[in-house]
Amino acid sequence: MKIALIAAANAQRSQIFPPHLMEQLAQCGDLVVNEKSNAPEDVKPVLKDADIIITSWGSPRLTEEYLREAPNCRLIVHAAGTVQPIVSDDVWQRGIRVTCSSNAIGYGVAETALGLAIAASKNFFQLNDLVHAGGWRESGVERVVDLVDITIGVIGAGMVGRHFLELLRPFEVDVVVSDPNVPEDVCQALGARKVELEELLRISDIVSIHAPSIPSTDNMINAETLKLMKKNAGLINTSRGSLVNEQDLYAHMSAGNLRFACLDVTAPEPPAIDNPLRRLNNVIFLPHIAGVVNNGLARIGRNVLRELKRFEAGEPLTNEITEQMMFRIGKA
Repeated sequence: MKIALIAAANAQRSQIFPPHLMEQLAQCGDLVVNEKSNAPEDVKPVLKDADIIITSWGSPRLTEEYLREAPNCRLIVHAAGTVQPIVSDDVWQRGIRVTCSSNAIGYGVAETALGLAIAASKNFFQLNDLVHAGGWRESGVERVVDLVDITIGVIGAGMVGRHFLELLRPFEVDVVVSDPNVPEDVCQALGARKVELEELLRISDIVSIHAPSIPSTDNMINAETLKLMKKNAGLINTSRGSLVNEQDLYAHMSAGNLRFACLDVTAPEPPAIDNPLRRLNNVIFLPHIAGVVNNGLARIGRNVLRELKRFEAGEPLTNEITEQMMFRIGKA
């Protein structure tokens, strides 16, 4: 079995597949590695007669131009999140199976969302500024809220949302979910109640967004939906910047509404220097690090290895993507 790792040789790939994981990958078959760039002239020779193709961020879209180099390819393993940038219709026409690493990335996203929920609710950021300025408990402590006896609303119960729900289980909180694609019984099994988006926004003390970036979710948090939220509620977005109308968010928060907003993602990225949200000290920005960075990228490499072993054993793939699922998959 020939395995073609076509992801370009760079620092990121070295973090996804550090030496010990690259060694394990080589044990899965006849491994051929792209030691150059993502340019066609560097990728095509690596693809020659491959049975399995491993892609990642920056890999070329696998059209017939590339796939004809690997006529017997049976599987594409994407060492990244959404497969939208690399899967073409030619992949489905050839009957090639596709799997990705969204679960590995999703763990980090959910963990970051939980960390932000705790830190922002307990007013860590403003209290830290106070102590650095020479103060102690003169102000800000009265705004501390523990994750107990409050309602947390989760928008989107896909892979990331479900992991976030699992992380919330130890907390004594009421959890509600809004996701048109997830039935009530699944929400209950995840420890949550299913509600419509409008009700979720009305009753939640913290709203965490985990929906994909698709046309129906574009600007879903806007002037009208923000008005539904409690004045002292908090908003967390670790999904995609396109889901939140930033102008509406600024207008809402500058008027004294919402206790905090934590944004790991913006539209565009990075936010403009003169983006007015930068001036609000209760808006917490992160530079899109919620998923996996640095040592966390090895989670992706481990996921690739697990999927390869499942495929060879004839077991179901954990993160298989079908052609029918593509319309629900968010942007890269």
